[in-house]
Amino acid sequence: MANNGAGRGRVALVGAGPGAADLLTMRALRRLEAADAVVYDRLVGPDILALLPRGCERYYVGKARGNHSVSQAEIGGLLVRLAGEDKRVVRLKGGDPGIFGRMGEELAALHDAGVETEIIPGITAASGAVAAMGMPLTDRAHAQQVRFITAQRCCKSTGRADGEPEWAALARRDETLVFYMGLNRVGDICSGLRRGGLPDDWPIMLIANASLPQQQTLAGTLAEMPAKLAAHPLPSPCLIVVGSVVEMARSTAGSCSSLERPV
Repeated sequence: MANNGAGRGRVALVGAGPGAADLLTMRALRRLEAADAVVYDRLVGPDILALLPRGCERYYVGKARGNHSVSQAEIGGLLVRLAGEDKRVVRLKGGDPGIFGRMGEELAALHDAGVETEIIPGITAASGAVAAMGMPLTDRAHAQQVRFITAQRCCKSTGRADGEPEWAALARRDETLVFYMGLNRVGDICSGLRRGGLPDDWPIMLIANASLPQQQTLAGTLAEMPAKLAAHPLPSPCLIVVGSVVEMARSTAGSCSSLERPV
């Protein structure tokens, strides 16, 4: 986007990847090393923040479930203000900024203010999570397509005007479903997919802290996962992968190098 005279500052919307610092893209790293100010989310870990140059201003605007201490309008205003001070600003988001990252709202605020912007994609959490487990998102024998779904709608008690997902449309055996932000919706997701037509023994896997040394997983079936999670709680952030590709993770266990170990 062209700069329309709101100062020489510019904003790069950068994807930080699934968590591990060495999964940043080279372009993302270059923008971080040159940044005057970084506005970052809860999912950006200390290893990535350690890459920031000395003297770089840091602004934490993370959102947790039930606690949005900084509104989206305030974040947009902060980015505009920092750019107006002729600073090179990095808006750092976990995963990819264009996947459930509210990138569109921030782009609109910057565009309205005439701020020059750049988008640098990152490895989305789904790709990082399944790679760490040694399984694909798609496979000719298992899944011919993949869907990324926000779990915010997957609860009957939310009262949202747009309602629940079309569970019957999601309950397909030829695709992989990845639910983001769904740790507190596991029971609703499992019951919804079973009502939609998937069998009780359909595979599901929960992956917490994907690509990090503290990564944890929990595998099972749609019927058993709610009770299994209650007995073995996982931390947030957590992805939910549903589909027969989960069986491939079990078959490749131990044969795929960890993303944290040098090859």
